[in-house]
Amino acid sequence: MKVDILAFAAHPDDVELTLSGTLMKHIAMGKTVGIVDLTQGELGSRGTIETRYAEAEAATKIMGVHYRTNLKMRDGFFEISEQNKLAIIREIRKCQPEVVFMNAVTDRHPDHGRASKLVSEACFYSGLRMIETIVDGKQQDAHRPKAMYHYIQDRYIQPDFVVDITEFAERKIEAIMAYKTQFFDPNSSEPQTPISGADFIEFIKARMRELGRPIGAEFAEGFTVERTIGVSNVFDLL
Repeated sequence: MKVDILAFAAHPDDVELTLSGTLMKHIAMGKTVGIVDLTQGELGSRGTIETRYAEAEAATKIMGVHYRTNLKMRDGFFEISEQNKLAIIREIRKCQPEVVFMNAVTDRHPDHGRASKLVSEACFYSGLRMIETIVDGKQQDAHRPKAMYHYIQDRYIQPDFVVDITEFAERKIEAIMAYKTQFFDPNSSEPQTPISGADFIEFIKARMRELGRPIGAEFAEGFTVERTIGVSNVFDLL
């Protein structure tokens, strides 16, 4: 499955919370998009593995994403190991994205920063032809994405750039709320968590407004970069 953009996430719903608007905007432009969840989110205080898969499927349909898979690494305990790097390399080489998004470089949840480093390293190693990976009996070609970006999660990080997603903000909230067990449900009898209250959805909206304000947009999503961004025309920065 060749895609233009591949987004990696430590947990199902990380993508929906942080860059689903950006993904939907680029899908509307005709780009193909894939998502790779590293874990099944099995340590979550609410829901089950089965409900998380069903919710992820529903969110995927709302966003219109073309490809999604789960690598089933251990939630909370996955390591920056050779085995896990190779699993990610296989996905990068299979999907051959030009752009990769990954977790925040640091965040409240320890998995996020660790996933960020793991995926970043795998993106580099994926371009080394001496690292061999075989899928379905065929050796994969080396492939390194042209750009790698980190999305901003719970903790505020000053973005290097933001994307106006005003047109897709409503659908973003719809994609988030597809995770019915995780977010606000007044009828739920499950334990309360830092993300299960109605206030958390308001926080998400406020964060989008905060990121949009500097560029005059109602809603935006923010990202940090690993290398200097280059443009051929300064008007591309307006």
